[in-house]
Amino acid sequence: MKHIYKGLVFCAAFAFAHTHIAAQETLVDLLEATKADSLQKVQVAFRSLDRSDLLGGVSVIDMKAMSEKAYTNYSLSLVDNVVGGFNGNIWGNSEYLVMVDGMVRDANNVLPHEIDQITLLKGASAVVLYGPRAAKGVISITTKRGKVGDLRINVNANTGFYTPKSYPKYLGSAEYMSLYNEARVNDGLAANYSQEAIYNHASGLNPYRYPDFDMYSSDYLKKAYNRSEAVAEISGGNEKVKYYTSTGYYRESSLLKVGNTEDNYNSRFFVRGNVDMQLHKLITAQADANVTFYDSYAASVDWWGQAATLRPHLVSPFIPLSYIEETDQNSLNAVLNSSYIKDGKYFFGGTQQNPTNPVANAYAAGDSKFVSRQFQFNTRFDINLSPLLKGLYFRAKYGIDYASTYNQGYTSKYATFSPVWTNYNGKDVIASITQYGKDEKSGSENIDNSAYRYTYNVSGQFDYQRTINADHNVFAMILANAWQTQRSGHYHRTTNANLGFQASYNYQHRYYADFSVAMPYSTKLPEGKRIAYSPTVTLGWNLAKESFMENSIFDDLMLTASAGIINQDLDITASDNEDGYYLYKAVIQSGGWYSWGDNGGLAATEFQRGNNPDMTYVKRKELTAGLRGSMWDKLISFDVNFFTSKMDGGLVRTNSLYPNYFTQTGYPSSSIIPYVNFNVDQRTGFDFSVYTNKKVGEVELTLGVSGMYYKSTAKKRDENVEFDYLSAVGRALNGHWGLQSEGFFQNQSEIDAAPDQTFGDVKPGDIRYKDQNNDNKIDNNDRVFLGRWDSPFMSGVNLTAKWRNFTLYAMGKLYMGGYGMKNNSYYWVKGDGKYSEVVRNRWTPETAATATYPRLTTTDGANNFRTSDFWMYKNDRFNLTQVQLTYQMPEKVLEGTFIKGLSFFANANNLLTIAKERKALELNVGSAPQTRFYQLGFKGTF
Repeated sequence: MKHIYKGLVFCAAFAFAHTHIAAQETLVDLLEATKADSLQKVQVAFRSLDRSDLLGGVSVIDMKAMSEKAYTNYSLSLVDNVVGGFNGNIWGNSEYLVMVDGMVRDANNVLPHEIDQITLLKGASAVVLYGPRAAKGVISITTKRGKVGDLRINVNANTGFYTPKSYPKYLGSAEYMSLYNEARVNDGLAANYSQEAIYNHASGLNPYRYPDFDMYSSDYLKKAYNRSEAVAEISGGNEKVKYYTSTGYYRESSLLKVGNTEDNYNSRFFVRGNVDMQLHKLITAQADANVTFYDSYAASVDWWGQAATLRPHLVSPFIPLSYIEETDQNSLNAVLNSSYIKDGKYFFGGTQQNPTNPVANAYAAGDSKFVSRQFQFNTRFDINLSPLLKGLYFRAKYGIDYASTYNQGYTSKYATFSPVWTNYNGKDVIASITQYGKDEKSGSENIDNSAYRYTYNVSGQFDYQRTINADHNVFAMILANAWQTQRSGHYHRTTNANLGFQASYNYQHRYYADFSVAMPYSTKLPEGKRIAYSPTVTLGWNLAKESFMENSIFDDLMLTASAGIINQDLDITASDNEDGYYLYKAVIQSGGWYSWGDNGGLAATEFQRGNNPDMTYVKRKELTAGLRGSMWDKLISFDVNFFTSKMDGGLVRTNSLYPNYFTQTGYPSSSIIPYVNFNVDQRTGFDFSVYTNKKVGEVELTLGVSGMYYKSTAKKRDENVEFDYLSAVGRALNGHWGLQSEGFFQNQSEIDAAPDQTFGDVKPGDIRYKDQNNDNKIDNNDRVFLGRWDSPFMSGVNLTAKWRNFTLYAMGKLYMGGYGMKNNSYYWVKGDGKYSEVVRNRWTPETAATATYPRLTTTDGANNFRTSDFWMYKNDRFNLTQVQLTYQMPEKVLEGTFIKGLSFFANANNLLTIAKERKALELNVGSAPQTRFYQLGFKGTF
């Protein structure tokens, strides 16, 4: 079988090499598509379908129509709002595949301006032909193409500003020092800071000697930063050649304005060209190319990371020269010899503990520029073989994608100075200075972090399509499909290879049947297990075409049902083997040291895992049902899909299937247990999309609501748990596991009477946990399932209101059922960490009745700072994600000019979050803040 498979793949590749033939629609289809609405034809796997003939598990977005009323700068940002089934995943499955014009590519390398339509392929029957690596869903992006007609030029330009939503709120120096003293006292230690020192830091009389360094100050951050973009599209052609080209550039700056960070930017320049050619009355061809230059420049400072960790009292970033004693010529000369004197007045401050500081880094540590270059090319040919057999076509395509990235920049060292302060006659002066480091500029540019990625796609197929006696519509396809990605740092290439067959039939576009099967091939599996069969069956019934529905409220009503099994190797991976190759093989090496009686100290052979010649694919087993239609002359349209699927055969090393002597515990550990297909995950849910259209007076209204609910469950796990509540079986896959809190210990007597605490020393003010198993001990056996970290229900709402030449578009997203965890350094304040405002609500004997935060500690706080429901919160929310007002210039105003169309828009994004925990949801710690975006733009057609 393996040889037959390889032979078919070779034949397909050989035919392509000699004919260079690739696939799209037939010549007739191409000509008709130019006359019809862009969504009369919808791209699905390896072909296009009339929209009315789509079966369940497929959703489509008309991006050309959306771009007229909703600007966005990311190709997939509208998907989860406009259609159902997508929530950063497809039907709960991550690792979906992105196809751009039939090629495996990145979604972020195509802009919304360039897109004709986006098809969301959700069901197993919709993705099976793409092969094993498409088993978790496909997002298919189709770019614009030229049409027969005169030269047409579209110009889009816009500019806007990002404004921060919120910043973390950290305590100032004096408050931090006071509370740190309290933490030390809580730990039985002496206070670290004197009251005099705390007063001096609080007074602000000399912020250079007693600093209160606020990295979120307006001294270092702008109120807003800009993003500007311009895109030009040129299209046209005749019956022989049609073309579409686009080119554009955007540039955005940074929120920082300190030192060299004022020059920080991200930019993108691209050129895309799509050409359709009629080479012969029976042969059509396409040739597409795209090049993208992406650059990102930044000063060498981790501003946001240090803002979350650098305590405010430790260092003053700048110190005035004027504080140096006039008689201390040595200190003055040392400072003046520095290459960095800001404004001729200030030098860099430092200490032995902190010899550098982020402000000085922004000025003097150098810079780095991330460079990305991406080149893409693909070609397609379509041969009409009707002279040989009516309705027969051969199609083939080939594409390459090469991307390279690297960093270039300069690294510099600089001197900082730590002053020794004194006070003469009530005036602070610098008595002496200690220098740390020295100024060094290498002058040599660094080129590092070089990486590349190369992907090629190839496929060939025979299509047969006929309509017999005007009632019987038959389609059949046989194909060979392969793509492969090679990446730097990875020995093995990511490969997808499969054969496919599809047979479809419909009677009068009323009754539908589709059978699709793929035969994947994967070298991740042992010999004899590398080939499998992935069959799917779909049935459809358009009830609206039945005689008993003639006078019903329904214009269209399509009922579908589907079942299928997809064999996939996406989940053939391991924590120590990301690529997943050779997991079926035993690993034996010389390593561990054993102490067996008189053989103590001798090296021994070490088993790391055993052999499994029966390892096979992970299987997606799925049943779906769908209902799509419209009512009352398309006043309401809807699309609903129910799905239940299992991922059967996830790899795991199952201790429960093997005797315990297969594993050596202690040092060195050793095991001959192999990876086996064992785990089972189930996802069950539904998605929906409902639109209503109504004209009220002169106002045309469209309201859309879409979304998805799904439940993810671990159905089978290799477990050896003593207590049922520790079992993952029957519980959500994306869950928080932790302890249940029962308030704070109020005194030592409560601690003495409580179960033994095993997570470190416990004192009054520490979190108390529930003893789940009543063993009088709090340990990891008391963990329980706390809730899902993802949102099981997500819904998008969008409203379009058109009045005369004005169009208002608004959209929002609702998330329900998920839980977040306040477990970053902003909330888990311990040791010498930076103190945020949350510690103000700490437990003390005086605040015991009202405290919402544990006692302060300078230890690691192992008892308090661990996953528990104390830190958990509901992340239910509604986000108003976009509002846009567009004005279309009346055609009569433009008559007699070279301008064929002109529109202007004002746009606002990420405007509002409505949630009980809004502050937590909008807070970024250790990274740039979340932002709102306000924008103005225009579009002209010439």
